[in-house]
Amino acid sequence: MTGAAILGVAQAGLGHAGGRTDQEIIALAAVEAVNKSGLKMSEVDGLITSSLTSPWWALRTAEYLGVRPRFTETTMFGGSSFVIDLLTARRAIAAGECNHVLITYGDTPRSAPSSSEINRMRALLDPQVYEHPYKPFNPVTSYALAAARHMHQFGTTREQLAAVAVAARDWARLNPEAFARDPLSIEDVLASPLVSDPLTVRDCCLVTDGAAAFVVTSSERATDLHDSPIDVLGVGHAHWHRQISSMPDLTVTAATESGTTAFREAGVTPADIDILELYDAFTINPILFLEDLGFCAKGEGGAFVENGRLGPGGSLPTNTNGGGLSFGHAGMYSAFLIVEAACQLRGEADVRQVADAELALVHGNGGVLSSQATAILSRRR
Repeated sequence: MTGAAILGVAQAGLGHAGGRTDQEIIALAAVEAVNKSGLKMSEVDGLITSSLTSPWWALRTAEYLGVRPRFTETTMFGGSSFVIDLLTARRAIAAGECNHVLITYGDTPRSAPSSSEINRMRALLDPQVYEHPYKPFNPVTSYALAAARHMHQFGTTREQLAAVAVAARDWARLNPEAFARDPLSIEDVLASPLVSDPLTVRDCCLVTDGAAAFVVTSSERATDLHDSPIDVLGVGHAHWHRQISSMPDLTVTAATESGTTAFREAGVTPADIDILELYDAFTINPILFLEDLGFCAKGEGGAFVENGRLGPGGSLPTNTNGGGLSFGHAGMYSAFLIVEAACQLRGEADVRQVADAELALVHGNGGVLSSQATAILSRRR
């Protein structure tokens, strides 16, 4: 299959969009990403985008941007969608359906909150979700179940969960674009208000505005368009359940499958990875993904994240922009993971730059640990 590479990347409307709509901040990010790719918007002939809240989203986005794509895709897998989109873009390019694919996402849940209405509609449209009669505070309740099970089964502690949030905040304090930059300690996480036992407010991702965009083309074309293309070495995707009550094992995610595929395609191992960008909607997520992706054994994730291992100066730099816990979270987050990985691999991350970063693993999560997607990206050597 034809190889794929990431060209320009961009973000817009971070934190609070300042009165701009989701479509407006998407356009800002998309135009910047296309310009950084050495392209004109008229040369974009592939579009991949999706929305949590709006029907006809790809049609609206194409109209707003003034593009007439030959290839369009808008399948939505929740927060993992934009890692999966790398696989879709690569296949479309290899099949000759298009040459240059714009992948973009944005939302404004902080400045224009609609979560209550979204949850009401999900209950109406998703009658098979067996938890609805019990009125859980989802998605937090579902992730709290996974955290509680991991604690019970493996002895994981609240302090170890809190260490994930502290590492993310330490990275965010180096990032002027991060939403939450105040100091945060393990004691602060434990003392914050309980949301769904055992998770407190600081175990949960932020709710912010934001848009991200990036352009994917063939590896061959990338050489002529960009001084520093980011090669997509491998991508894997798997999903095993929808609602948490149908998850076979609350401590094992489909990242075991998506990661295996991505590593096999890339021809590398966890030991080769320089930076990790993991979907950290809740502090239990990175612990589960570190185990399932092979960075530590099952049940050892809690001990693995102790002593600043994931933070600045740690042996495994993870979520180097501050993650969903401290950088921002605009409904679906994985597009921002790809932007950060590209910036790190290009050496453009300023004071939070990880020295000599050549390989990055990006992992997206959708639903309630439902859809898992892994990509391994490389600086062009």
